[in-house]
Amino acid sequence: MRLPRARDAKVPRSKVLGYLLSRAHPVGRLKAAFFCEFGFSAESWEALAEALAEHAASNEVAVSEKTEFGTRFAVDGPLNTPSGRHPVIRSVWFVELGQSTPRLVTAYPIRSRA
Repeated sequence: MRLPRARDAKVPRSKVLGYLLSRAHPVGRLKAAFFCEFGFSAESWEALAEALAEHAASNEVAVSEKTEFGTRFAVDGPLNTPSGRHPVIRSVWFVELGQSTPRLVTAYPIRSRA
């Protein structure tokens, strides 16, 4: 199954700059080190936002979970990066109850199943 309405997925600027590419964030700094290793940067944060949106549209949902607030989806697969390498990541998306557009929650590296 693919992420519902993946082509409409929202990747908030604040999530990318304030978390995934923030070297100052207590948790995000580790993710920033990972993503920067593959050529992403805060100066060109849109590149990571676009790559994550494409990741959501191009890979299968590995896990979905309904909650009282909506549905969480985890998408696993390779990420296109500026370095040309393709690390396997999990991106997590949430669709709020009564809404239909997925919003990025987080993203992080996972081990390849290969």
